[in-house]
Order: sequence, then C-alpha cells, then structure tokens
Amino acid sequence: MPQDIKRFPVSHDSASHKPGRVRLARGVSPWLLPTVAATAATALLSRRDRRWALAATPLAALTGGMLWFFRDPERTPGPARILSPADGVVQSIDPWPDGRTRVAIFMSPLDVHVNRAPLAGTVTSVEHVAGGFVPAFNKDSDKNERVVWHFATAIGDVELVQIAGAVARRIIPYLTVGAKVARAERIGLIRLGSRVDVYLPEGIEPAVSVGQRTVAGVTGLDHG
Repeated sequence: MPQDIKRFPVSHDSASHKPGRVRLARGVSPWLLPTVAATAATALLSRRDRRWALAATPLAALTGGMLWFFRDPERTPGPARILSPADGVVQSIDPWPDGRTRVAIFMSPLDVHVNRAPLAGTVTSVEHVAGGFVPAFNKDSDKNERVVWHFATAIGDVELVQIAGAVARRIIPYLTVGAKVARAERIGLIRLGSRVDVYLPEGIEPAVSVGQRTVAGVTGLDHG
C-alpha cells in the first residue's frame, strides 16, 4: 500500500446556478477565471490596436472550450440500482480476486467531468493516493494519481476510484467522510477527463459491455 496517502480536503469553490444560466462544475475557477480575464483584457486592447486580436481570438476560443469542458448538466437518475458514476466509454470489465467486478469507464476531454454517486449511501472513506500521470487508457494507469471512495450502501461496501490521466492532474472531491449521498448526487470533479472505476459487489453481474457509452447518474451498471 503506498505510503503517500492522505485525507483529501473538500473544495468549497462553487459556481452559482440560476434558471436560464449555464451551470459550471464546482472547482473550475482557478482554471477558468484567468482565461476569462485574459480574454477580456486582450479584447479591450484590440479596440486600440488590431494586432491584439491575434491574441484575443485564440483566447476567446479557449474560454469557449473551457466553458464546454466544465459544464455540469442536470440529470434525472436512471431506474437501475447501480448507476454509472461517469460520462464516457466502458474501457474494461474485469473480475477481481475477491469476487467483485471492476467496471472501468474512460472519460475523454469532451465528456462531462463531474462524477456522481452510483447509489445512495454514506461516505465511509475518501483517500488521495499519489501516483503518476500516464494516459488513462494505458494499463499502467492503475498506478496514477487517484482518489479512492468507499460507500456504505444497502448492498454493502461499494468502492469507486477517480483516476487522473496525462492531462487531468487534479481531482476535486465534493464530499467528506460521513456525508449522506443520494443516487446520482455529484461527488467530485476530474479536470479534463480521465477514468473512473466502480467495483460491483460479489454476485452482481454488470449490465454494460466494453465499448458502451455511459451517462453519469443515468446509465445502469447492473440488472437490479
């Protein structure tokens, strides 16, 4: 077990949400605000000197891209007992030595980066484990920077792991130990995609297949 394991602090950064406005994921301000400020500044300067437009145009495109990357849409929970925690594609389904089944979901930079609780329960553990930053589709990504969650649920302990990738180098949990969580509730953010693993308890057969697209809080992972 790695020694560099610690309790992960909760981010209190949040974006306001009002009807008719775009909701952004919590924890994006350190990335988004400097980009917006630089875009606004170069746009003003370009009114005086058109040469500034050479900088304003790509910055405006970058801002638009970040607003898309960090979107946080509302979701109506699906009917299944265990729901997908991430938007993405099922990368692998692996039986584990202890009888559980690991479902690994790869999140690309174009997917929503907010992760959700697979089922209702209580957070019993949130641990940050230091590691590398190889691409999430690489088999060695199991050793990447990650946050390991455990939930006490009606079907027993459920483990979920948020794994950073080559681009995503920051995982931001929204909850702490002891928090009660509802099905499909937001639990954290992986900036710019990566991978999320869910360990289905022994005896539960996955209802998804490798290559299938999933929607966080909507797609069912089991037949229950």
